[in-house]
Amino acid sequence: MHVTSDLNIVETRPLPTPADLLEELPISSEQADFVTASRRAIQRIIFTDERRFLLIVGPCSIHDRDAGLDYARRLADLSRQVSDRVMIVMRVYFEKPRTTVGWKGLIMDPHLDGSSDIAAGLRLGRAFMREVLDFGLPTAMEFLDPIMPQYIADLVCWGAIGARTTESQIHRQLASGLSMPVGFKNGIDGGLKSAVNAIQAAAQSHTFLSIRRDGVPAAVRTHGNRDCHVVLRGGAKGPNYSAQHVTATEQLLANAGLPLSILVDASHDNSSKQPELQPAVVRDLIAQISAGNRSIMGTMVESNIGDGNQVFPQPKDTLRYGVSITDPCIGWGDTERLVHELHAGLAPRFG
Repeated sequence: MHVTSDLNIVETRPLPTPADLLEELPISSEQADFVTASRRAIQRIIFTDERRFLLIVGPCSIHDRDAGLDYARRLADLSRQVSDRVMIVMRVYFEKPRTTVGWKGLIMDPHLDGSSDIAAGLRLGRAFMREVLDFGLPTAMEFLDPIMPQYIADLVCWGAIGARTTESQIHRQLASGLSMPVGFKNGIDGGLKSAVNAIQAAAQSHTFLSIRRDGVPAAVRTHGNRDCHVVLRGGAKGPNYSAQHVTATEQLLANAGLPLSILVDASHDNSSKQPELQPAVVRDLIAQISAGNRSIMGTMVESNIGDGNQVFPQPKDTLRYGVSITDPCIGWGDTERLVHELHAGLAPRFG
């Protein structure tokens, strides 16, 4: 008889179950309280008249534990300086969607050598997130693999569904069961309809295939997640953060019966992937808020210790410390200046 399955499978490696990993690296009661409080604070900023501004900032992706924690320490100190007007949430991105091929993130390839030691990546990622929370920093993550939340979602304060996956039924269903606010990015083409449809879909109850924490396959039924919102990240036709774009987004949300809550990604196509242009995007948002806009409630900035990025793959011992191996970022000095400028620019809102 001909073999008809697994013809292209080279190897299967057992992984710890989510329950095993959560027992090995448990969330502490203090961390659980902090995650819960942070999620509630983010929800208030997004959906109520809370005047603070949400800033989701950090490396495009985490690839070096030590540099990532160094960045987190700096960000935690900066957060305390501006917390009266700005709620800072650190990007802790471990999964990277690839247009063709490339490094898929710390969880999928933690050793940066193509060995794809996912078990080690799961442990490293979960341990890293617990340390970030202990610094007093809420965490933000993009969800890509639909099984991954079982391993780490209890440590996530804000989630994103990326431009490539906003139209995916799997990811809309996944978002419907997540326990934190979730931002859906507009599509790669810049179109907003897919994100609006995703918000509406994620708010509904769904049943889909997944696994339980003990690793057993299961049909998961969700309540629906009503804490979802749109993220403007630009597209093939250029940026979409201007006052005219924001007004058009407000109209689209209103027509769909959705809250007028907009988060702007200052990176990606909104800055033509030129990190030095991100501060100009943020300044434009400050100007819109100063002019009376009430729907812009936050922004995302890609930032690292060093600016720019570096070619990868290359030998790990030749990598520059604190410099992205994925998308280019602004450096720490520019990050500090931008956050303080944002804090000062928000003063009229609190006047």
